[in-house]
Amino acid sequence: MILTVFRSRLREEAQEDYLELAPKMSELARTMPGHLSHKTFTAEDGERVTLVEFADEAAQRDWSTQADHVAAKRRGRESFYAEYSIQVCTVLRESRFRRG
Repeated sequence: MILTVFRSRLREEAQEDYLELAPKMSELARTMPGHLSHKTFTAEDGERVTLVEFADEAAQRDWSTQADHVAAKRRGRESFYAEYSIQVCTVLRESRFRRG
């Protein structure tokens, strides 16, 4: 599994436009072959963290280079983000627990 960790801070004046585009990108990501999950969390200080899981590196790369996603990333750099970082990681080990 490939895990992408996307940490960002939005520009105050861009939040409305971002909140319009973000659900569209989330829906598009769900349609990509190999997509497993993604969730976004926002900290009290405004930092946003999005975790995206893909089955393998090829699936993650296909998402990274998908035309609409590339356009959204460009718009993000131009308008939405004050800062961001991206880490693409290979999951070496995983364990799960579920009471039930």
